[in-house]
Amino acid sequence: MTKPLANRIALVTGASRGIGFATAIALAKAGAHIVATARTQGGLEELDDEIRKIGGSATLVPLNLTDSDGIARLGAGLHERYGKLDILVGNAGVLGPSSPIGHIELKTFNDVIAVNVSANFQLIRCMEPLLKQSDAGRAVFITSGAANKATAYVSPYAASKAALETLARAWAQETANTKLRVNLFNPGPVRTRMRATLMPGEDPATLDTPEQVAEFIVPLCAPDWTETGKFYDYKSRTLMSFRAPA
Repeated sequence: MTKPLANRIALVTGASRGIGFATAIALAKAGAHIVATARTQGGLEELDDEIRKIGGSATLVPLNLTDSDGIARLGAGLHERYGKLDILVGNAGVLGPSSPIGHIELKTFNDVIAVNVSANFQLIRCMEPLLKQSDAGRAVFITSGAANKATAYVSPYAASKAALETLARAWAQETANTKLRVNLFNPGPVRTRMRATLMPGEDPATLDTPEQVAEFIVPLCAPDWTETGKFYDYKSRTLMSFRAPA
C-alpha cells in the first residue's frame, strides 16, 4: 500500500525532542523522507534510530537556527540533492526568561526573537523557492496561545509567537495563488521539556503527549490539504480563521 507522503521531502526544525521529534516520526511513518535539524547531535541520532525502526529514512542536519548562513546552505543543499521541498515544519523555538519585562536584558530578548522569529524568516526566504517546486508544498509553523493572550512574565516568548503568526499569515497571503499552503498549529499545553520548565508544579500525566499532537500536524502537510492562512487549535480540534479585533 502506498503511503500518503511517499516520495515527499519534509524538513522539520527542532527535531531532536518534543513535538519536533514526534512530528518527524509521524511524517516518516506516512512515507516522507525527513530532513531533521536541531542543535543536539545526540537527539538527532536518537531520532534517526527511531525512524529506521519503522522503515523510514532521514537526513540529519546539526544546525543552530541562529546561523542564517547555515540555513541558506541547507536550502542550497536541498536544491542540489532534491530540487524541491514538499513540507516545512517550523517547530524549533525557545521559551526564554520567565520574568517581568523590566527585569529582562535586551540581549536575552533578542536571543528569543532570533530563534522564534528571525530564523523562521530566513527559513521562509530560503525554502520558498524549493516549496514552490513541489506539486503541493506545505508549511506549518508551531505557535502558542501566549501569542494572543499576551501572557504575563513570558513577554519575549509571547511577542515572538505573535510576530511568527503575522509573518506566516502574510506569507500565506503572498502565496495564496500558488500551490503552496501555509498554516499555523497551536498545540496548547503538551508534555514537553519546555512546558515542564514553565510549569514545574504541573502533573505531566494530565497533558497530552507530543506523539498525540503530531498525529494532527501530519494532515496539514498532506497534498490533499487545501486551506491556507489558517490556525489549527489542537485543544479544541478546530481550524480557525483569523479575525481582526472588533
